[in-house]
Amino acid sequence: MAREIDYFLSLNSPWTHFGAARFAALAARHQALVRIFPVDFGTIFAETGGLPLPKRSPQRQAYRLQELARWRDHLGVPIHLKPRHFPANETLAAQAVIALRESGEGEKAMALAHRVLKALWEEERDTADPATLAALADEIGADGAALLPLAAEPRWAARRAQDTAAAIARGVFGAPSYVIGEEIFWGQDRLDFLARRLDAG
Repeated sequence: MAREIDYFLSLNSPWTHFGAARFAALAARHQALVRIFPVDFGTIFAETGGLPLPKRSPQRQAYRLQELARWRDHLGVPIHLKPRHFPANETLAAQAVIALRESGEGEKAMALAHRVLKALWEEERDTADPATLAALADEIGADGAALLPLAAEPRWAARRAQDTAAAIARGVFGAPSYVIGEEIFWGQDRLDFLARRLDAG
């Protein structure tokens, strides 16, 4: 039986981006079924006591930049610490990922999510721009011209709201979160623990 991982992420999160390639490789190595959920962390923070970045104290914001630089150098992932289009409006991109997921294209859904993160953090592209998003979809083997009108349909906004409520009910409070059953592994720095869990069966 395939192992199943529910993957809750933000398409604005540098921490999700740091873990993206390693998580994809880990899931492939274990032949795990990944269900991807690009949920609304603004809603999640409001429900779980978290603060969006602009509302955090200056000390926490400064420390975040130090940590981003440390992890960038440690992992060799060449992000910009303050990318030009951060934070992006991730609504359309998230709905595109959900539309792919719900069309049975789970691998493309995860590939698009990860491509969006790379475009935002490494390439300083505007991932809220429909033309940019369509081009990124084309790059991962989806039909961007067909995907964008589909992604704009209201049903995906409703589905994202449902996914967000389900994430809160399961105890998710930060991105990325990798969930197996009732076990939550929060943060790309918990991937080693996720690997051990998968090794244990």
